[in-house]
Amino acid sequence: MVNFMAAQIRKTLLHVEKTFIEGGKSADQPLLMVAAAAVVANPWAGQGFVEDLRPGIQDAAPGLGQLLTGMIIDAIGSGEAVEGYGKAAVVGLNGEVEHGSGLIHTLRFGNFYREAVGAKSYLSFTNIRGAANAPIMIPLMDKNDAGRRSHYLTIQFSIPDAPNADEIVVALGASVGGRVHHRIGDRYQDLKELGHDVDNPAAV
Repeated sequence: MVNFMAAQIRKTLLHVEKTFIEGGKSADQPLLMVAAAAVVANPWAGQGFVEDLRPGIQDAAPGLGQLLTGMIIDAIGSGEAVEGYGKAAVVGLNGEVEHGSGLIHTLRFGNFYREAVGAKSYLSFTNIRGAANAPIMIPLMDKNDAGRRSHYLTIQFSIPDAPNADEIVVALGASVGGRVHHRIGDRYQDLKELGHDVDNPAAV
């Protein structure tokens, strides 16, 4: 096992996919999606119910955020090129969903990514518990405009031997571009047609 900061990392994985044709029609601009994942030892494994997760979060999350952000930027070439982004955690069966949530739902993790790509939107996410080869699904949205539906995407992949029962898979995802041939408009069009205020979309 390699130590990166305080997180015990067993392995990392870079997932890259590029879509050239969708619906039988060639893309004007191919869609590139990239995910970076780390398989790490669960910092709270074997400790029973841990009341205060903050020490483990503060130890492990910053290094993971820095590592995975670097992998994304290296694969894409620059933070500016990233348009859609998101994050995910899959906790092994002996852990709690809260353990994965602790590692990804903290500014100590997400701010590395947010600052590197110049984002304003929150990072969309999934956090689940699963066995090895569980689907890792990273929902994406536009880094600056949460209502831009063209960038509502999901990266899906799996790691055949992870997470083990005492591990957590932590991942970041990115897109360069939106869905190929997107044509459903955006939420602002709906709000206008429904007569709702953009700043109060639920009309409450």
